[in-house]
Amino acid sequence: MEHVTVDVVSDVVCPWCYLGKARLDKAIAELASEILVTVNWRPYQLNPDLPPEGVDHKAHLAAKLGGPEAVARAHQTLTALGHADGVVFDFDAVTVSPNTLDAHRLIRWAQAEGADVQANVVSGLFRANFAEGRNVGDRETLIDIAEAGGLDRAVVTALFASDADTADVKTEIDMARDMGVTGVPCFIIESKYAVMGAQSVEVLTGALRDIAGMKNQANIN
Repeated sequence: MEHVTVDVVSDVVCPWCYLGKARLDKAIAELASEILVTVNWRPYQLNPDLPPEGVDHKAHLAAKLGGPEAVARAHQTLTALGHADGVVFDFDAVTVSPNTLDAHRLIRWAQAEGADVQANVVSGLFRANFAEGRNVGDRETLIDIAEAGGLDRAVVTALFASDADTADVKTEIDMARDMGVTGVPCFIIESKYAVMGAQSVEVLTGALRDIAGMKNQANIN
């Protein structure tokens, strides 16, 4: 069985990234008998200049998208797409647009515990923000999500009390931008091939199968 690695560049406040995760999970499940897929979650910030305490979500989004009507249209579209993919969006519950730097630090720490733990934490962050209206810029909220995802609460609390991995996360975000990543999600397969956007399950399945086939052919040759 061929092994393929996918690095997902995303932000936890990006609804398209939440959809992208659901679709990637479905693609991996469809290929489970053919390909072993390892997923690593990489940081990106859509709004890196937001203050640590965040800002009013509705006002921020209206300014960004061009007014409340544009926001309502976007939410309607995303809600319908989410329903089709088993993703729950409760946009009315979201009150804060947070700075996500600490959330990405947490995702980095979760990676050290393995892909499954990292996936649990990423899912917990998306769900907290989009389905539960929790502030994923708040450290106590992040610590709760970390513990629920399988991390040691005391360790994560101590890490947040320091500046651990802050510089590394910022460097990784800069590297993604230098590579040409201007929007998320971006799926980087085998560190070579980029699939941009929340593509359909069929597109992701096809890309993974094609790249696994190329790896297998290269190994034969």
